[in-house]
Amino acid sequence: MTLLHACRGAWDTPDRSGDPVDLHDHALQTAALLRRSHPADKELQVAGLVHDLGHLLRPGDDAAHADHAAAAVGPLLGHRVAELVRLHVPAKRYLAATEPGRPLSQQSALTLRAQGGVMTHEEAAAFAAHPYAEDAVTLRQADDAGKVVGLDAGVMEDWRPVLELVAGAVGRPTGSRTPR
Repeated sequence: MTLLHACRGAWDTPDRSGDPVDLHDHALQTAALLRRSHPADKELQVAGLVHDLGHLLRPGDDAAHADHAAAAVGPLLGHRVAELVRLHVPAKRYLAATEPGRPLSQQSALTLRAQGGVMTHEEAAAFAAHPYAEDAVTLRQADDAGKVVGLDAGVMEDWRPVLELVAGAVGRPTGSRTPR
């Protein structure tokens, strides 16, 4: 929660030339969109909430921000959340390959090249075969849509119980996990 609260006034680029909302509002909007479209999938919602923490942890490292965030949240929020966070950048590359006319924010279009560019046909096929590919694409779509200036998506503290639920499931035997 401390990291998420620290996102207020923090931006995806150190000079604030990137997306039009700070990381705090972007996290809330992304998570809210996922809650609306996938109300039972708490891990997906939480992945939306924390997916861009890498921008806060390592400002200016657009190419590896997803890896930094995944490494930070994995021990607390589990493998699936960390994997979805890590995959939100490859999902952008995948969508750029499979839906070439799909609009990206100006900042996302700029960072696409640093993040590996549009996937080749072979890369796209490999990504599509990943067990979390569909969920990663869903996260990416919410990520792209969650950049609306002035949109009220709630308050960060409302997510504490969901974060606690997902964190509480980490370490339980697979059959007993309920957050999804």
